Amino acid sequence: MAQKDENVRQDTKRGGGQGSRGDQDQPADIEVSITIHEEASTREERLKTLREEAPVPAEKVKPKIQKVPFMLRVRQDTKFDKFYEPIVAPLGPFHHARKPQYEYAEKIKLKLAANFVKDSKQNDADLLKKVEDNINELRKCYDEEATKEYDDEFLAWMLFVDGCSTLEFIYKYDELENFQIKRDQVAFVEHDIFLLENQLPYQLLQLLMSTSQIHKELKESIDEFVGRNSPAAAPADQKRQNSEEEEQRSQPGQDVEAEPTHLLELLRTTMLRSPNNESEIKEGTQRSHSFRNVQELQASGIHFKPSEGNSLRSIYFGSYHRFHGILHLPQIKVDDSTRPKFMNLIAYEMCPDFHNDFGVTSYICFLDSLIDQPDDVKHLRKKLILRNFLGNDEEVALLFNEIGTDLVPNNNIYSFVKDKIEKHYSNWGNRVMAQFFHEHFSSPWTGIAFLAALLALGSSVVQTVYSVLGYHNNK
Repeated sequence: MAQKDENVRQDTKRGGGQGSRGDQDQPADIEVSITIHEEASTREERLKTLREEAPVPAEKVKPKIQKVPFMLRVRQDTKFDKFYEPIVAPLGPFHHARKPQYEYAEKIKLKLAANFVKDSKQNDADLLKKVEDNINELRKCYDEEATKEYDDEFLAWMLFVDGCSTLEFIYKYDELENFQIKRDQVAFVEHDIFLLENQLPYQLLQLLMSTSQIHKELKESIDEFVGRNSPAAAPADQKRQNSEEEEQRSQPGQDVEAEPTHLLELLRTTMLRSPNNESEIKEGTQRSHSFRNVQELQASGIHFKPSEGNSLRSIYFGSYHRFHGILHLPQIKVDDSTRPKFMNLIAYEMCPDFHNDFGVTSYICFLDSLIDQPDDVKHLRKKLILRNFLGNDEEVALLFNEIGTDLVPNNNIYSFVKDKIEKHYSNWGNRVMAQFFHEHFSSPWTGIAFLAALLALGSSVVQTVYSVLGYHNNK
């Protein structure tokens, strides 16, 4: 300690030595001494902050519910903000009743919440207390900025009402007219449920369902609801697949599937389920690819067919008869909900604390590489790969081109498929043969005409040969 005081005095003397004589030196000495202590304190605080930032293994970090990353919000030219904010039903703290148009939804949410308590045969006071007792853990599910202005009591009430009403909306999806919710409003609420900034912790939903007497029915309704909202899955198929997976998880020795962070993550998991064909997840050489769109691939002899799986990963390629290739793509429906769903899934994958393989982002980039113009959409639609509910092929092409702008995919995903496509596409003989078949066999009539011409030519050759032979024989 004495050494420390000596250092301070020495520094103080140096700081005040150049001043005026006598007592006038003292203020300068004191000022410099305070500065030294402040600098040392600031230095220690900075080092303490650095030391406290200990690295956490990526697999142990559970992503928090947060706002859309700024990299997506700066795309002002496309005005994408409207696809990230709720239309009628704010859920959670980010957009809680901050606009007049949300007031009606707050009243409807109270009705839905009250009915959920009744349907699930629970006591409302006990259910609310359960949320209050877990409010610290639920608060941690959000980014700190999202909940800092709400005290525990109000936040617990907000999550209680929003959680109960969301579960009842899903459970009574086919009976929502009884709650004075019109069909157009149902579509808006579905839109809002899958927004990144509008997510409720899945932990909250589990908490509200845990003591319900209809827990199994509620869980099944969630799986069916999410399956219905997956662009890549047919509801009936998805319901059967979920049922089979649930049965498998219940068998002894089976790994328990990790609980999702929220419904948006559950939607992502549903869309990226492991496909039946695993070839597309192999790593390729990651070389550059020269093909650009559906029309170019078609011109090189590559045809398109729907893949058997309903996962976005169900993309695979096969070459047949040397110059004939088939690219299998998952079937997806394109409607008014497609853009906001994909954009919020991409936003979720870009969140800094969500460690993932960018599966949805990579799929959009791959599809964007195939679609340049309406004719590309038209061809995929005719092959039953794209189910266009927008009614305009040009609008669909524009949709995927806009969503795919400035995205960074995972180059390992689909690289094996891309390499196989490139190998087929870069073969000059494949393009020549494809052009030949396209010109002469693109329709039954052109094929018949070509065969007729070929027969006529053959007949002419035969007649010529007979004439020559008859001439020589007569000689």
